[in-house]
Amino acid sequence: MVDKRELKQSSLVLAGGLFGLAVAGIVLFLLAGRVGRLEQRIEQAELRGDQLHAERAAVNERAADYADLAEEAKNQAFEAQQLLGEALGQRTRAEWERELARELAERAERDSARAEAEAARVQAGLDNLRAARRRELDRMRDALAAIVETERTPLGMVMRLGEAALRFEFDSPQSRDEDRELLSRIAGVLLTSHGFRLYVDGHTDDQGPAIYNKDLSQRRAAAVRDYLVEAGIPKEVIEARGLGESSPRSQEATQEARGANRRVEIGLVDAIIEYEGDVEP
Repeated sequence: MVDKRELKQSSLVLAGGLFGLAVAGIVLFLLAGRVGRLEQRIEQAELRGDQLHAERAAVNERAADYADLAEEAKNQAFEAQQLLGEALGQRTRAEWERELARELAERAERDSARAEAEAARVQAGLDNLRAARRRELDRMRDALAAIVETERTPLGMVMRLGEAALRFEFDSPQSRDEDRELLSRIAGVLLTSHGFRLYVDGHTDDQGPAIYNKDLSQRRAAAVRDYLVEAGIPKEVIEARGLGESSPRSQEATQEARGANRRVEIGLVDAIIEYEGDVEP
């Protein structure tokens, strides 16, 4: 017969075992739930880690792009700075060139004004000199006209010594004593002035060979020149020219016409001022 006391103890032991199993089951259940949650968190953490890695890679890629953009911006800024420097340099050069052009224009204007003033002064001096020379030539013309036929010309004046005033021996360059007196009076008037050249031109009529007449006219012109030189007129201002029968005063074949063509003319040309188109006959 089973002892009640033992049975009771056995029951208690069994009940304690069952309770332990129940507690162990509960613990295992709770542990299993926690492990599941841990695994879920681990998966989430791994997923988050992958996302962070992808985001980091994207950030690094964007950072590289930004670095390239920053470098490009830096280069563009440098180029812009160079262009700005060049523009400022060109502007400075343009301003300098404008200033230089202005100074040159002002200088040219001043030089032009001075040149105009100098030209006016020179012109005034020339006008005064021309007037003085005209008065001098007029004085000489009036003095010479009292001695011999004299005419003003665009270049000066001409003294015409025809046969009535100057005669030569036949077929000879020798003049008469009274003709030398006439040349002395002419030389006296010429010596009172200066700044002229003399051209002594000998002329003949058309009788005889032209070559002979030209030679005879040259010898007679030289004889007059030599006498004027002896009278004191500088030799270097006198030129003797034999024109023969090439420049007659009259084309007629009469003795009077031939007499008018046989002549010596002394041309006076102002060596200081030209009066062409500016004198009265």
